[in-house]
Amino acid sequence: MIRTLSMLAALALLAACGETRLDEAPEDLGAFQARVTHVYTEKALQWPLSRNADHSEWTAPIENALNTRLRRYRGAQEYDVAVTLEGFMLAPPGVPVLFSPKSAVVVNVFVYDVAQKKFLAKKHQMEIFESTTGESALLGSGHARTKEEQIQGLAINIADKVEEWMAEQHEAEGWFAPRAEADATGGTDAAADAAAPAG
Repeated sequence: MIRTLSMLAALALLAACGETRLDEAPEDLGAFQARVTHVYTEKALQWPLSRNADHSEWTAPIENALNTRLRRYRGAQEYDVAVTLEGFMLAPPGVPVLFSPKSAVVVNVFVYDVAQKKFLAKKHQMEIFESTTGESALLGSGHARTKEEQIQGLAINIADKVEEWMAEQHEAEGWFAPRAEADATGGTDAAADAAAPAG
């Protein structure tokens, strides 16, 4: 029994080390600068077993996290970024350790090159889970966190994963590479138009 508890405590400490912070170091995004960012949550599906949450409770946390991460880049080329919340599950209280599901979301991401007037990504889907802390590892997210804390944590992880994915695309596909004559003006909010729910 003591050995089992020691193992659980060690695992909890390891899990806590991976918690995502809003103020983590910037990635390499080349000449990227966010012209506009958009977040849409109106048509997100609440999955079975989830704690109840209104769509409006998601909008501000995701917007704040996305702007905090993306608006710190001051490159010479402008891009529009939109995120749509497609579905979510906020973990309810369960049986600690034995049954402690993680909260999760699915989002679609849109990235639009303003000067080139074209999408770099349209409806790129990402499945994102909440971070695990020592407390939530032992007690379960539903016991250790309020609904608001779960939403805030997931919002930070959304911004983090979007930023990391954009950096990966910059390295692998040349997104945001400086152009000889950077033209970062003009165009419509195409990412917003594409991401906005119909009707």
